[in-house]
Amino acid sequence: MNYFRKHFWYILIALIILGVFSVYLISVKKGKNYEYDSSLATSLKGEVGAVSLAPLVPAPPTITHMATPKELKAIYISAWTAGSAVPKNRIVELIDTTEINAVVIDVKDSTGYISFPVQDPYLKEFGSTQKRIANIVDLTTLLHSKNIYIIGRVSVFQDSFMTKQKPEWAIKKKSDGSVWKDRKGMSFMDPANPDVLKYTVAIAKEAYSLGFDEINFDYIRYPSDGNIKDINYKLKEGETRRDHMRTFFVNLNKEMKSPDNIVTSADLFGLTTTEKTDMGIGQVIEDAIPNFDYIAPMVYPSHFAPGTYGFKNPAQYPAQVITESMNGALAIADEVASSTGQATSTIRAKLRPWYQDFNMGAVYDAHMVRAQIDAGDKIGITSWMMWDPNNRYTSSALKAELSAY
Repeated sequence: MNYFRKHFWYILIALIILGVFSVYLISVKKGKNYEYDSSLATSLKGEVGAVSLAPLVPAPPTITHMATPKELKAIYISAWTAGSAVPKNRIVELIDTTEINAVVIDVKDSTGYISFPVQDPYLKEFGSTQKRIANIVDLTTLLHSKNIYIIGRVSVFQDSFMTKQKPEWAIKKKSDGSVWKDRKGMSFMDPANPDVLKYTVAIAKEAYSLGFDEINFDYIRYPSDGNIKDINYKLKEGETRRDHMRTFFVNLNKEMKSPDNIVTSADLFGLTTTEKTDMGIGQVIEDAIPNFDYIAPMVYPSHFAPGTYGFKNPAQYPAQVITESMNGALAIADEVASSTGQATSTIRAKLRPWYQDFNMGAVYDAHMVRAQIDAGDKIGITSWMMWDPNNRYTSSALKAELSAY
């Protein structure tokens, strides 16, 4: 008994230290970090005080952006692929072992759904998000750690979700004023509606704030199929569909360059490279070139009608179709450079076509896929994007050497 009286304070201090250390070990075992407030551990009277254990709040990740590769070689991947571990890892492995240095990921596809949760209160109001990619910042951080340039694809006017949420934003029928739909039942937003521009810009800037390096705008056109005679284009006297689309391009460019100078690209019909009209959809490549950093004609050989460029089945002639269509684009680029006083090389460098890696009209094996790339290279088109809706690319068609920046 005398022993315990004599050593009481030593024993008490030892018990306190042991208790605090036990709490620490438990917290480590549970995988949590805590801050310890030592000022509350003991009182002046030697009584055991309160121990404050407050969870550490992790610092928000730093959002970075990469410069556009001088020779961009990209593949498209859907949000579902980007958000799923196994297919995402397969894509990353493909990039690690080939010349691919960029990816195009759906930010908003033609269903109208945004692929990940958003922070912008304005966008949250519409409920147009799906958790296809659970943590988008983790994904953009991973891709940047591998020096992969990230392009966010936004389907602009084809949007069946928002035309239901906001039918006043939709293209309407002349006949009865209801929402117009194409032959697949898809509906389009109205290019002349200022709210559509505001919504599109908000999505693009949200994606940029989460680590996307460039925004790629798709479906920037009027509908091309269905009962287009019943569309109310809301044209004033003297106005054309091309006027509406050109105005949208100009206003979109103005918004995207302020204040962050966000890099943009525009997907256009392949025929815009040689067609002299707007084909009824409002798209003219001369109007797009001044308002986007990159122009992406979708020159999939399978998408050209029989007889185009003299080929009964253009899909069987990938090299020839790319040569014909992109030489047309180069000629237009030269005309734009001449009329604006800009360097020809600067305008030509904006051309970045979409090629196909899917079977349509012909079997696209490694030889057929590579023929498109080689044809572009021969006429000076060294940047491109590759499309396969199933995201399964022909790795043997892609060189193993990574392109230099």
